Amino acid sequence: MDDDPRTLVGTGWLAKHLSDPDLRVIDASWFLPGEGRDGAAEYAAGHIPGARFFDIDQIADTSSDLPHMAPSPEVFISRLRAMGVGDGHQVVIYDRSGIRSAARVWWTFRLMGKTDVAVLDGGFTKWVAEGRPVEDMPPILRDRHMTAQRQAGLVRDATQVAAASKLGSHVIVDARPGPRFRGEAAEPRAGLRSGHIPGAVNLPHSDLLRPDGTMLPPDELRAAFEAAGVDLSRPIITTCGSGVTASVLALALERVGQRDWSLYDGSWAEWGAFPDLKIATGAA
Repeated sequence: MDDDPRTLVGTGWLAKHLSDPDLRVIDASWFLPGEGRDGAAEYAAGHIPGARFFDIDQIADTSSDLPHMAPSPEVFISRLRAMGVGDGHQVVIYDRSGIRSAARVWWTFRLMGKTDVAVLDGGFTKWVAEGRPVEDMPPILRDRHMTAQRQAGLVRDATQVAAASKLGSHVIVDARPGPRFRGEAAEPRAGLRSGHIPGAVNLPHSDLLRPDGTMLPPDELRAAFEAAGVDLSRPIITTCGSGVTASVLALALERVGQRDWSLYDGSWAEWGAFPDLKIATGAA
């Protein structure tokens, strides 16, 4: 693959740069409630040397009833400084699901104006499978100055998405599995209606990954978007269950050179909960 420190790097790239003084590695492992796994506990048991743990449920807008909504710049700055991550650092983020929550944290960095940040292709699973080093010691943290400039164009709220749905001004791409998109399967979060945003198209995030959890090359990503009915020349809004796998779509859009995208942070956790927001069922 083509390593790009602003989007996606391979395990070989990370191994080569692991001892660089201005590299910071972040473990962003997160799991759905039904998966029965604990990202923080798994991090404590073993992680890539020097990695810090980023809890997407805590470094978030905890005043919101919705799960892991994006933090304010002030919260982001204070938490990252305490983790020893700051200006001038190259950040590499991984998770334990191939590429999932790492993409969410990548998007959060981008939302805060940080561009020297990449996801580790294949994540922790690929790193371990290759016999690369793992440690269980927490890193030594030194406070580092951090600034942030929120990029409002990278995020959308329900009002903006409702307008885009009604006017057809954007392509709305839903990363959830097909049965949930079509309204045939219940949502993993209780109390949500089933279906999708009217006018949205479905591209499950797993369709952008190989069986080993690595991302498809750009030409295959482009073909996957086009096969799903996504016109890559138009502005795009990505959505999913709670804004996590929508970030995988966003990362893939960056990989194919599509820069006019934004992410619906509330996603179906918000849309599916409010009866006054219209829903559609079926394939489209």
